[in-house]
Amino acid sequence: MTGTSRIAHWARTEWGPLYDTVRAAFVTGRLAAVPLTLAAVCLSALLHTLDTRPWGHPVVQVLGAVHAGDPLWVTLLRTPFSLFVPALDLPMWGGLVQLFVVFGIAEVCLGRRRTLAVAYGATLAGTLYARVGVALGPHRPLGLPGWYGQVVDTGPSAAVVGLGVLVCLRYGAHVTGSLVVAAMVAEVLLKGNLAGREHLAAIGAVLVLSWAVELRELWAEFVAPAGYGSGLPPIQS
Repeated sequence: MTGTSRIAHWARTEWGPLYDTVRAAFVTGRLAAVPLTLAAVCLSALLHTLDTRPWGHPVVQVLGAVHAGDPLWVTLLRTPFSLFVPALDLPMWGGLVQLFVVFGIAEVCLGRRRTLAVAYGATLAGTLYARVGVALGPHRPLGLPGWYGQVVDTGPSAAVVGLGVLVCLRYGAHVTGSLVVAAMVAEVLLKGNLAGREHLAAIGAVLVLSWAVELRELWAEFVAPAGYGSGLPPIQS
């Protein structure tokens, strides 16, 4: 087997199942296959447009600007919208591309409800970690300086990272998933920013969720009485 053949075989093994699933969905349904993704992209574009207007900026801040120093109830109310508010260090087109590509793949592979649940859970995990880190203080493991509590915490990146890792796990793209995790670790080591730490928290939450689902499926298959199911529709593969 030549070098080119080996690369092609590896690529097919790594991305083949995922590619086949996404291609089949877009060939049969095209953009109609990802209504959640299209709605997310449109909402993000709308919030960005509002945020650039003097009268719209305060509205966007009230709806989705999360800070680790906010009261918990404010954080919980704003977190769903914060996912679609543009991040400070990411241009609008970058956020929209992330949403369209990763949300689109996840919606096809995981379904709308799971995609939305994982996206919100990953974003919330990062946001709650920031609160815990600020409460711990900079001199404790995983702690953060107090001024991090005033950093504006918005954008889709935590959701995108979480969904990307989960899809890689479900479809056997282990090298790709490992590279995503390695990139997030490198971001923390090189930049030391809040976003990088939140990305790792999102990945941790997704891994725990994935392992919990796998354990539940194993229980239903090998331990529970015949006919007993997990109650969850199977994820496409």
